[in-house]
Amino acid sequence: MPRKGLVTIFTGDGKGKTTAAIGTAVRAAGYGLRVYIVFFLKGKMFSQGEALSLERFPNIKTVSFGANSWIKKGAVNAQARTQAAKALKAASKAMDSGDYDLVIMDEVNGAVDFGLIPLEDVIEVVTARPESVDLLLTGRHADARIIQMADVVTEMVNVKHAFERGVKAREGIDF
Repeated sequence: MPRKGLVTIFTGDGKGKTTAAIGTAVRAAGYGLRVYIVFFLKGKMFSQGEALSLERFPNIKTVSFGANSWIKKGAVNAQARTQAAKALKAASKAMDSGDYDLVIMDEVNGAVDFGLIPLEDVIEVVTARPESVDLLLTGRHADARIIQMADVVTEMVNVKHAFERGVKAREGIDF
C-alpha cells in the first residue's frame, strides 16, 4: 500500500516553528525519505545556518527565495511578491515531481499574512498535493482555512523570551 502523506502546520507566536520543521526533515532523511525545503521569507543570509547544516544530508534539498533583509508587514515591495510567488511555484513543482516525500514551506503563513502571496494560491497548492506527499507549512498567523485543511496543527506559544529583556538574536542559536 502506498504511503499516505499528511498536511502539518507549525504556527503561533512562539519560537521554534522552523526548528521543528528542520527536525522533522532530519528525522525523515534519517529514514531515507526525500525532503524539499522552501524558505519563503528567509534569503540565503537568513537561512544560511540551516542550509549549511542540511547540505550534509544528500536527500534534503533547500532553496531560499526571501530577501536578505527583514520584510516588514505593510512595507512589501514587488520583488518580495515575485520571490514569494517563485517559492510557491517551486514547492508545488517539487510536490508534483514525485521526487520528494516531504515538502516544507517555511514561513509560507507569514508570506500570506504579509500580503506577498494570495491565500487562495496556497490553498490551491495544498489541495493539489499528491496523496503520497507530506506537506509541512510554517509561520505565524496561519489562516483558519489552511488550519482546517491540515491533519496536524501545532501552535508554538511564547511563554517567555530573552528578546523581551533586550537580548539580541544570536547567530548559530537563534538564526
